Amino acid sequence: MKTGMALIFQNAENEREDREVYTKELALGDQAEALGFQSLWSVEHHFTDYTMCPDVTQFLAYFSGRTKDIELGSAVVVLPWHDPMRVAEEVSMLDHMNNGRTILGIGRGLGRIEFEGFRLDMNKSRGSFVEYAQMLLEGLERGYCEFDGEHIKQPRRDIRPAPFKSFRGRTYAAAVSPESVEIMAKLGVGILVIPQKPWEELIPELDSYRTKYRQFTGTEAPPTLQFGWVYCHEDEQAAYEGAVKYIGGYYNSVLKHYELRADHMKSLKGYEYYAKMQEGIREAGEDAAIKFFLDLQIWGTPEQCYQKIADISARIRSDHFTGVFSFAGMPYEDAERNMKLFADKVMPRLKKLPPVEERIQAAAE
Repeated sequence: MKTGMALIFQNAENEREDREVYTKELALGDQAEALGFQSLWSVEHHFTDYTMCPDVTQFLAYFSGRTKDIELGSAVVVLPWHDPMRVAEEVSMLDHMNNGRTILGIGRGLGRIEFEGFRLDMNKSRGSFVEYAQMLLEGLERGYCEFDGEHIKQPRRDIRPAPFKSFRGRTYAAAVSPESVEIMAKLGVGILVIPQKPWEELIPELDSYRTKYRQFTGTEAPPTLQFGWVYCHEDEQAAYEGAVKYIGGYYNSVLKHYELRADHMKSLKGYEYYAKMQEGIREAGEDAAIKFFLDLQIWGTPEQCYQKIADISARIRSDHFTGVFSFAGMPYEDAERNMKLFADKVMPRLKKLPPVEERIQAAAE
């Protein structure tokens, strides 16, 4: 099983200078390859303290020049916020600079503040995402982009520098709603999973995705990519307290950034699933929502963290775990300790795990 780490540049409640956040987070990233992580990731968000990485390809280009072998992933490029012709160029250029180490993650976007900041209509995001993704993915395979759709009309133009390596098998999408899962199967991309919904909902959706992927592409879907927020500590009680404070604090920032306590998504086309999520949070209360998210993430002693990751991996059929180790105002000394303890005590055991399909088959025998 591969292991990775992600930096999200969160400035919780603006308690620090943005410059400090960047200096400290980049210093953590500089340790990733030496510690043995096999991939390094960041996200894309705009305008708030939630996360401050407005250009994930720029982040990955920075680390392309500071690393040799580690894979570099976007989690994700939010396509409706971009011109997909430019994304195709940027991704191909990035792949040249890191000698084909790019993992391309794409998504649709959920934050109203971000869509409004870019003067975009959220009601059109699903349609634009599908067309932009189709144009982008076809373009990266053909070496040129051309599309005649409702949301984009692109005359044929070559991608330069020309892609030198296929992105099939290394393109993933974040998908939460059942409708998005079917879209990803049609596009022939893998699924990036951040556990945030009940297993009894997620697992049938992933099964449906695999069936549809087989129908649409004639091949088996790739294993999922598994993300998780991590608080690892040798002391079990300290791990619990840190998880409540920091992972719970992170999810509180999710509720704030995405306005999940509000009800605006019920009037948005293509966001029906999230409208139900908002309703559920209002009914259950935010404390219950935070506890639910906390229970899905990775915290505890090194042994407990290992067991949780292995269990989730088998549930969602994942062969790649990526952890976030610094968030919610966590002191950087603690974030570095968290990251290094995981790298020392958890990661070596994860790397020894056989492919997930072999584990599932062995468990069934």
